[in-house]
Amino acid sequence: MGWFQQTFVGSERSAAFCALIGFVVTFVVVRGITRRIRAKASAPAAEGGGLGDIYIGGVHVHHQVWGILLVLLCGLLEFRYQPGPPWVQVLATLFGIGAALTLDEFALWFHLDDVYWGEQGRQSVDAILVGGAIGAVLLVQASPVGMDEGRGLGALATCGYVATVCVHLAMAGVCFVKGKIATGMIGIVLPVVATVGAIRLAKPASVWARRRYSGARLARAERRFGAAYVGRHDRMLDLIGGAPDAERPSRKDGSAP
Repeated sequence: MGWFQQTFVGSERSAAFCALIGFVVTFVVVRGITRRIRAKASAPAAEGGGLGDIYIGGVHVHHQVWGILLVLLCGLLEFRYQPGPPWVQVLATLFGIGAALTLDEFALWFHLDDVYWGEQGRQSVDAILVGGAIGAVLLVQASPVGMDEGRGLGALATCGYVATVCVHLAMAGVCFVKGKIATGMIGIVLPVVATVGAIRLAKPASVWARRRYSGARLARAERRFGAAYVGRHDRMLDLIGGAPDAERPSRKDGSAP
């Protein structure tokens, strides 16, 4: 307990730590449950085990609903009461749980369709990885852009500090334009990631590549982010979140399930 007090409470990072633990543990538990439910659905003769989807009034209530409600509740309680320890750690843990429940079904609310076990469902695992990475970076870094470090400086030093922050955020913006969404989001809180992502090749389908690449440079980008890259990426996501089912038809009108 003394180690926790010294490492996290004393450095005002205990809430970030609790949120990250709640996030990771919830994702692992929820994916385990959903994979078990899918296994039961594919083998109806198997033992039930007490696991199943939740229905209210005949409507399947996805776990993102509980996550959204939990995130909203934690935010309201934090803004209104701004509690100290241990309640701030409790709220942070609940926020991490809610964020995991919500992002685990990111693909559903992004596409407005039940694609959890479809090819597009891999985007949920991408969102979880990005959320976990940002949580980890915030845990080890007190401020995304060093806001505290800019106070009490002279005029020239302040201008240099502001310019540095602007360049940092611009690099993150370049990552987004190059189609590297995860790199850009992580780069907002970790400048070196944004800088490396901005320097390296853009994805061939990105706005940057369409407007600036042609000939040999476009061919390099297509090789870099070609079938081998996509295959490695998909295998990693399948290992973490489970392989998708055979492609199922989506709702053509884009309406919610």
